[in-house]
Amino acid sequence: MSAPAVSAEELEALIREGVPLVGNYGITIEQLGAGTVRMKLPYNDSFVRPGGTVTGPAMFGLADVALYAAVLSLIGRVELAVTTSMTINFLRRPAQVAITADCRILKMGKRLAYGEVLLFSEGDPEPVAHATGTYSIPPHDPVTLTVSGYHNSDGV
Repeated sequence: MSAPAVSAEELEALIREGVPLVGNYGITIEQLGAGTVRMKLPYNDSFVRPGGTVTGPAMFGLADVALYAAVLSLIGRVELAVTTSMTINFLRRPAQVAITADCRILKMGKRLAYGEVLLFSEGDPEPVAHATGTYSIPPHDPVTLTVSGYHNSDGV
């Protein structure tokens, strides 16, 4: 597997500074590879909605920024890559704990990247949500594509 085109530290800083709404969520990168990323959204009482569950917008923001990070892990710091579409399916009620996002790029073209994100409540091997999305990529230097598999935090 090839090394990511950008470091985890650089991505975290870019997310905090360039995407401040989601950057203020306290998201951290736990693992980064070329075309894959595992991120964690720490639990915060402000992410809880009526019914005692983590709010959908917080999980959607995590999924979107995970896909952004996975795209940049392949093409480098092409900051103007933007979401063109994203769909999320909420599968189960997430617990009031941190949420982990496991993301991988499935298809990387010259102008579009397509990927998927699985979201997990910390400590639970069953996903709470599944997202797919497409990113538009502005002109940039050519890259070599690496499409990788991934596993949840329990190695499954």
